Amino acid sequence: MNGTAPIWSGTWVTERLGVRLTDADAEAEAEAGTDARADAGARTDAGAGPGRRRVADLAGLAVRRNPRRAHLVVSQVLGKHVPADPHVIYAAGRLLGLRAAAVLGADDTTGGDWDTEEFEEVKLPGGPPLVVGYAETATSLGHVVADSFAEADYLHSTRRSVPGVALLGTFDEAHSHATEHLLLPADPAWLDRDGPLVLVDDELTTGRTAEATIRALHAARPRERYVLATLLDLRTAADRPRLAALGEALGSRIDVVSLAAGEVRLPADVLERSAELVASLDVPQTAAPSAQAAVTRVDAGWPGGLPEGGRHGFAATHRPALLDTAGQVAGQVAAGLPGDARVLVLGSEELMYAPLLLARALARLHPGTVRFSSTTRSPVLPVDEPGYAIRTRLTFPAHDGTDIDKPRFVYNVAGAGFDRIVLVVDRTGDTPALWETGGLVAALRGVCKGVTVVVIPDLRPAEQDPQEGTR
Repeated sequence: MNGTAPIWSGTWVTERLGVRLTDADAEAEAEAGTDARADAGARTDAGAGPGRRRVADLAGLAVRRNPRRAHLVVSQVLGKHVPADPHVIYAAGRLLGLRAAAVLGADDTTGGDWDTEEFEEVKLPGGPPLVVGYAETATSLGHVVADSFAEADYLHSTRRSVPGVALLGTFDEAHSHATEHLLLPADPAWLDRDGPLVLVDDELTTGRTAEATIRALHAARPRERYVLATLLDLRTAADRPRLAALGEALGSRIDVVSLAAGEVRLPADVLERSAELVASLDVPQTAAPSAQAAVTRVDAGWPGGLPEGGRHGFAATHRPALLDTAGQVAGQVAAGLPGDARVLVLGSEELMYAPLLLARALARLHPGTVRFSSTTRSPVLPVDEPGYAIRTRLTFPAHDGTDIDKPRFVYNVAGAGFDRIVLVVDRTGDTPALWETGGLVAALRGVCKGVTVVVIPDLRPAEQDPQEGTR
């Protein structure tokens, strides 16, 4: 080794588009949050605390294939676009949860750091919050933040409509590739409880989506306290007053907590320059290699009534059973792996939390390296160059019946040297499109030595005990 520091994975975009990630001045930010914004109904936590990092420590940059936004801030600790250690991904969520707990008045939030294997749950003096996460990127992150609180229940938005489930509300993410978010709790009274609401996303860019979400949630059930918990708070000084004004209008307090805070600096012509890059560099995907890895299917044993995630609500009482079930499935998967295999556990779109728990359990059982990431709807330009966050791309058709005309993607897996890929899908996604030529399984077979497909049941509200998930 020559001791040369690795190239930051945003360098390529910065050099070609002039996009820059800057860090907030922690001292000035904390002072502004405490004085100016607190009086207006919103506060930002950007000072020291558990898990605090620089923006560039947690994320790189890539170029979107999206006419509304040129860049993508690519998290290194989310488990979405970049395969990462499942323990680190989980730690990021728990550390974010500790920061939310701190502003909600928890007595002690010092019990964790990045290398911590286990975290203690935090009890709040006024009772547990309700935690709500965003589809698709923050479904697992929101789950893990909820894990931080004793007795906290969880719900995430979804882009998958489910027949027979009443729509509680919607909100839009204007800059996204898929804009509409649906709120589909199995019990319409899921939000009708006292206490604060913690809203979780991987990145806060302008605050407009958060504003729309709080308005929708507040219309369903007003409350006095909201916390926005995000890995990266990248709002500009011009955008920050929006949430302050909303808090004042609603008569609520809105806090923002993050693991890193800063801004994205964009040149005026960034959309034109990014479009030129995409046009010149985005070549069609080449055919998969002719050598095809063997495929093993595992139909996971699953307790009746146990949700696989928070699409329709996930109660704190479900958490121990899901941890235990993930450990059992991991043991079944581990038994079929060579001892030295380098393994990727791959979640699918919104299904991230159960696969992440499986990956954490597998990392404890399997002597080889285990990493975690998931498929995505985000269309991003791949560039196989040092200093770029998205090096390779696999493209495949949708397989869960949602927006079937839009392709799906797996990033940074082709060429990454994984021996085995453990793909986790729910039964709604276990369709012929998953297995057909050109589908996701075929794409994965061309980039590793073996694929294990784990199918878990997605709980449908009609099959759920009416008392499950209610407090």
